[in-house]
Parts: sequence; structure tokens; C-alpha cells
Amino acid sequence: QVRLVESGGDLVQAGGSLRLSCAASGRTLSSYAMGWFRQAPGKERAFVAAITMVGNTRYADSVKGRFTISRDNAKNTVYLQMNSLKPEDTAVYFCAANRVGGAALPGQKGYDYWGQGTQVTVSS
Repeated sequence: QVRLVESGGDLVQAGGSLRLSCAASGRTLSSYAMGWFRQAPGKERAFVAAITMVGNTRYADSVKGRFTISRDNAKNTVYLQMNSLKPEDTAVYFCAANRVGGAALPGQKGYDYWGQGTQVTVSS
């Protein structure tokens, strides 16, 4: 069993930056692909970014060029650096782990473990 805990969410003004962290326990994540998803009230959970065990990345069009996903296997942690934040980025952000480490999948069904989420609010 993999346990994931997100942190770093906050209230920021439009144009600001945040870095989210996802700390894992129970298993070493070096062989897992990792993803970030987000969900706003009244909307479905949506793909944000993913990274494979060898560092290949994929981003949603809405965040490409503004967000960066990275991983530190020594710390068993995944990060999401968010720059140039917009009000439409407001959501609960979730971290997810995929034991098929070579696939940076955009769909929720491709992931085996999920964190509880961290709130990001961007004011206009």
C-alpha cells in the first residue's frame, strides 16, 4: 500500500506562484509514474501533469508553460511548481501514483493510489 500526502496549497493572488509537494510512504516511488489532478467545486476531477519513473512528463494544455512536475526519488517526493497562477487554477489538487512506471497517463483510471488533496485558491 502506498500512502500519499499533499501539502503546499494556499491562497495567492493571480500571477503568483506555489509549489505543491506529495510525500509518499509505504513504498519507494522510484518505479512508479506520478500524476497531479485537480477538482473545483461542481466540476469533475481533471488531469494536470504526470511524470514517469525515468522523468518523461505530460501536461494538460491549460497549464503547459506555467506548471512543472518533478520528482526527488531520494526523498520519495513529487512536486508541482505552479507559476503565473490564474483564478481558474483554483481547485483541490490531488497527487496519484501509478505502479506502471513507464506511463505518464492523463486518465484517473491509470492510477492506483491517491492522496487526500490540498486546496489552492487564486484571487483575481
